[in-house]
Amino acid sequence: MPSDLTDYHAKRSFGRTPEPSGDDADASPDDTDTARFVIQKHDASTLHYDLRLEADGVLKSWAVPKGPSTDPREKRLAVPTEDHPLDYADFEGTIPEDQYGGGAVIVWDRGTYENRTTDDDDETIPVRRALDDGHLSVWLEGEKIRGGYALTRVATGDDERWLLVKMKDDAADARRNPTSTQSESVKTGRTLSEVAEAGES
Repeated sequence: MPSDLTDYHAKRSFGRTPEPSGDDADASPDDTDTARFVIQKHDASTLHYDLRLEADGVLKSWAVPKGPSTDPREKRLAVPTEDHPLDYADFEGTIPEDQYGGGAVIVWDRGTYENRTTDDDDETIPVRRALDDGHLSVWLEGEKIRGGYALTRVATGDDERWLLVKMKDDAADARRNPTSTQSESVKTGRTLSEVAEAGES
């Protein structure tokens, strides 16, 4: 999974969409340090959640149709999408219907994460290598979601698929369902419908 915004730029007309181009984004810190993550709720052709992890100067991204679970028994499909620029982590607004991904977007959760992927010698594996190998373990510290999560590739090629699974730790809670009970943006407190009705960027 190389870091490259070529696909991101090719899919968007920045004169029409309010999404950031990423031209002014700062470089990411070394991915062994604590970095940012964001989960954006996106009402495009289908409602889904976009998980984005800061690494190698971009946001590595997956579309998670059902969103993250706090129940370790739940395996959530995660479909990789193009790398996004770092400043996309703050994006909330409405993408025009005639643009790629048209629909309302809110910052559903955000915070920092720690890469906890290690090799047999208990040495940390860089995020890029972990993704190339098909398995990444992280600890999320968000406002709604926290604790360990594993991303594991289960299919490759044109139909690449991953699974997002909550690890068994103190933050695991099978009784919680934050995607249903906490629908508002952590950035503005608005819901998707309120952003859509405002029609603003």
